[in-house]
Amino acid sequence: MKCPRCDSQKTRVVDSREGVDGRSVRRRRECETCGFRFTTFERIEEILPMVVKKGGQRESFDRYKILSGMKKACEKRPVSVLDLEDAVRSIETKLLDSGEKELSSGVIGELVINVLRELDQVAYVRFASVYREFSDISEFVDTLRQLASSGSSSSKSDVLKS
Repeated sequence: MKCPRCDSQKTRVVDSREGVDGRSVRRRRECETCGFRFTTFERIEEILPMVVKKGGQRESFDRYKILSGMKKACEKRPVSVLDLEDAVRSIETKLLDSGEKELSSGVIGELVINVLRELDQVAYVRFASVYREFSDISEFVDTLRQLASSGSSSSKSDVLKS
């Protein structure tokens, strides 16, 4: 493992612990050259399906893209990073369980939207407005009406805030 500060190959593990999810190992490392300490994570490599984008190009599934999009949607909202990690893990599990070798980005986007709808309604509307490419205010209002009429636990005023 290279040191992120000086690129030395001489690093050693100072401490190892099981990750929060129980499916990873957190390692604290120290560079023997410059003394810099850093953290790495070791995860099981699972074969996830390829993602087929709207334009037809294919790319490997990247959990960090999903997590990043969800973090942006949940910015300044009372959603913890652990909740987001759990949500991404549940999406990954669904993708693995599907048994498909390729999935459209649309399928993955709908999974994210459904998870966000349960986590935080404001984050759901934020994500949906970008993901579904609302062309005018009426599409936005329609989504808010659907959400309000679904009878979820959050108050309607929460949906209209932020």
